[in-house]
Amino acid sequence: MFDHVKFGVSDYAASKAFFLKALEPLGVTIIAEGEPSYGVELCSTGETSLCLYQSAEKPAPLHLAFTAGNRQQVDAFYHAALAAGGKDNGPPGLRPQYNANYYAAFVIGPDGHNVEAVFHEP
Repeated sequence: MFDHVKFGVSDYAASKAFFLKALEPLGVTIIAEGEPSYGVELCSTGETSLCLYQSAEKPAPLHLAFTAGNRQQVDAFYHAALAAGGKDNGPPGLRPQYNANYYAAFVIGPDGHNVEAVFHEP
């Protein structure tokens, strides 16, 4: 659905390190980077990317949901995100309130954004 999502972060180095480590289990890497005011572009498939840049402005927290290839990737994302400094916002597991196969994990990133990895198959 998206080509890219770009948002400002208060601590570019901390956010870049957090997202790289947290999303590594999903195959996400840096595909482009400039000065912190321009930012970094992260991607796993070359189709949709996440871009972060240094900003002094404080936007409302975002909810970012990343597609995982299987439940093990959701689990790995959760543990990597916590190891990268994220705060638990819902451990890996089924979320039947969304649908019977919605398997997800949630963490709060350095700027208070709710970051999720989700897998939709049984």
